[in-house]
Amino acid sequence: MYTYKIFNNIALQGINFLKDNGFIENESDPDALLIRSHDLIEKDFNPSLKCICRAGAGVNHIPLSMATKKGVVVFNTPGGNANAVKELVICGLLLSSRGIIQGHKFTQNIEETNSNNVTNLVESNKKTFKGSELKGKTIGIIGLGSIGSLLAQSVESMGMKIIGYDPNISIDSAWQLPKEVEKADDLKYLLSNSDYISIHVPLVDETKNLIGKDNLQHIKKGAKLINLSRGAIVNNEDVLEALSNKNISCFVTDFPTPEMIKRSNEHEDVILMPHLGASTQEAEVNCAIMAAEQANRFLKDGEIINSVNFPRVKLGRTTENRLVIVHKDEPGVIGRITGEIASENLNIADMINKSRNEIAITLIDLQLEPSKKLIDNIKKMKRVFSVRIC
Repeated sequence: MYTYKIFNNIALQGINFLKDNGFIENESDPDALLIRSHDLIEKDFNPSLKCICRAGAGVNHIPLSMATKKGVVVFNTPGGNANAVKELVICGLLLSSRGIIQGHKFTQNIEETNSNNVTNLVESNKKTFKGSELKGKTIGIIGLGSIGSLLAQSVESMGMKIIGYDPNISIDSAWQLPKEVEKADDLKYLLSNSDYISIHVPLVDETKNLIGKDNLQHIKKGAKLINLSRGAIVNNEDVLEALSNKNISCFVTDFPTPEMIKRSNEHEDVILMPHLGASTQEAEVNCAIMAAEQANRFLKDGEIINSVNFPRVKLGRTTENRLVIVHKDEPGVIGRITGEIASENLNIADMINKSRNEIAITLIDLQLEPSKKLIDNIKKMKRVFSVRIC
């Protein structure tokens, strides 16, 4: 029997999935944590913790280095909220192009009660809010993962030209891209040739302030910038300067800050949203179920698919006696483990070992059930973080 603890509001469908699979809630010492935006700290890493499941894509609020050192697998749910974010990007494209917000403000302030006069006011002022169509324009998509590739599919059908930049694109994501996507070899090319730029990369050390003064100097004059990824990927001070210089004509962001709120109150070239990217009922349910499924698969079979700190691993079941061992990726560790198994005259039916950076996981299917002594002996080995039978 496995246990879980939740932070934030996790959709009920995800919690019910765990309960239906025999999990019970345990606030003090759970096997799995299910979180959304909660900032984890060291005291959240209880002794029995084996995995952290983030119902969403970003993991900058999870101390990954600490989790890895403790042998705790961190999962996220890429793609679970991709459609929600994609749809909001399309909304941002339209809001930045068609004078929708400005026109709405204008009509709200009409005090005329005569319908003919209202019509005349609308018709005589609509030219003030004249925008431009998306068809035929070029969008640069930075990051071609689940969201970026889905966005590319949608805007291609709308008649937009697409430039994509992602030096770390996966094979799965590449297969999802329309053939019309032009590959940018560097960010400078994308920025200087795009009418719209949409950012879809995780917040890591390499992407912090990715869009700042150095890159903004290459941006196509009058381009519109959309950031629904993470606030710190964009340097707001540099963007404000680019807006003042008219190098950027509009900035759409899901991450309001005091300086951006002030700008939006004084000018019409900043559109702010209160972190709505993944805020749909469907996205919350998708991510919650996906997070719960990953906890279930890892704890019951040792399977790892969407981990941000552990290798991908999967082994078809050959017996009912599976050892899941998390350890340092160092020479001799596997030999000591298999030697200990051999000392008890147990036969290994199947096994797999995968590593990522300094961490490794080994799944071993044994013909017979291992003794408590064997498991304890493996636990005591140097470089072994945890061992369990499932």
